[in-house]
Amino acid sequence: MGEVIGYIILLILLLALLVALIALYFLPTILAVRKDHSSKTIIILINVFLGWSFLGWVAALVWSLDDKVYQQNR
Repeated sequence: MGEVIGYIILLILLLALLVALIALYFLPTILAVRKDHSSKTIIILINVFLGWSFLGWVAALVWSLDDKVYQQNR
């Protein structure tokens, strides 16, 4: 019985890790949407299609953090 509980705890931890990694992967998209970035569609596309490469993910993240575009829309 203790072994089953151990597997259940392991499964819950693995699912929590998976959710955290998915949230991290889509962090540029989340930031762009929350900030109502003027280029959010392009940022989302770069994140979805090129985010698997580190360079694509960093490019989307940097672009989503760009405050110049955000401040112009205020």
